[in-house]
Amino acid sequence: MSHPDDRYTTNLLLGALAPDDLALLRPFFERENLERGKVLVPANRPIEHVWFPEGGVASIVAEKSDSGPTEVGIFGRDGFAGTPLLLGADSSPHVTFIQIEGGAGLRIATAHFLAAVSESATLRTTLLRYVQTFITQTADSAISNAHQRVEARLARWLLMCHDRSDGDEILLTHEFMAMMIAADRSSVTVSLHVLEGVGMIRSRRGRVLFLDRERLEELAGEGYGRPEAEYRKLIAPFGKDGPRAIAVA
Repeated sequence: MSHPDDRYTTNLLLGALAPDDLALLRPFFERENLERGKVLVPANRPIEHVWFPEGGVASIVAEKSDSGPTEVGIFGRDGFAGTPLLLGADSSPHVTFIQIEGGAGLRIATAHFLAAVSESATLRTTLLRYVQTFITQTADSAISNAHQRVEARLARWLLMCHDRSDGDEILLTHEFMAMMIAADRSSVTVSLHVLEGVGMIRSRRGRVLFLDRERLEELAGEGYGRPEAEYRKLIAPFGKDGPRAIAVA
C-alpha cells in the first residue's frame, strides 16, 4: 500500500493499490471537475468511462415509474463508478451521478480499464474488495429502510455523506435527503426538527448545523458502521472519528 503522502490523487481506493497496479491505470487517467448533477454512468447505456472521484458524493439511483427515484447507494473518494464492468456487464439499469460537489475525479476509458484489470489479478482483487464493501452498504440500507425509524435513517445517511467530505460544510437538498432514506420530504422536515429538538443539530432556512456527531452515531445505531468497518478491513482507513460539526444546506 502506498503512503498517503505519495499519492497523486485523494481517491482512497487508488491510494490502496500496489504501485505496479496503479501504474497500469495512471497513463490513461484524465482529471475532470465533477459538478453537481454530472452523470458518471447513465442507465441502460454502455459504460464508456470509469470514474474515481477525489471528493464529493455520488449517488446510484434506481427509478420506477410508479414510485420515482430511490437511492440505492453512495460513494465518493472511497470508490469508483463503473462496477458492473468488473462483473461482466457493460451497462447498468441504474444511473450514477454527482449529488454533492467535491472537486475533481479521474476518468479512464472502459477499454483501458478492462485491459488493466485483465493484466493484473491483484488489481482486480482490490477493486472487487470495494464491490464487496458496496454490497454491504446496500444490504444495510435495505435493513435500515425496513426496520429503522426515519430519524435514525436520516442520521445514518448524513453520517455517510460526512465520511466522504473533507470540510465541515456539505450541500444537501431536502429532496435528496428524502430520496436517500426512502421517505417523503415532509418526513425529512419533521425528522430534522426532531434532531434539532434533542440538541444534535440546529436547522435554519434549509441549513443544518450538526452539533454532535457522536450522538448521531448513537441514534443511527446498528444502521451505521458495518460497511465502513468492512472498508477499513479490506482496503484502507476510512471515515471520521469522534464528534464533529458540519453544515448541511
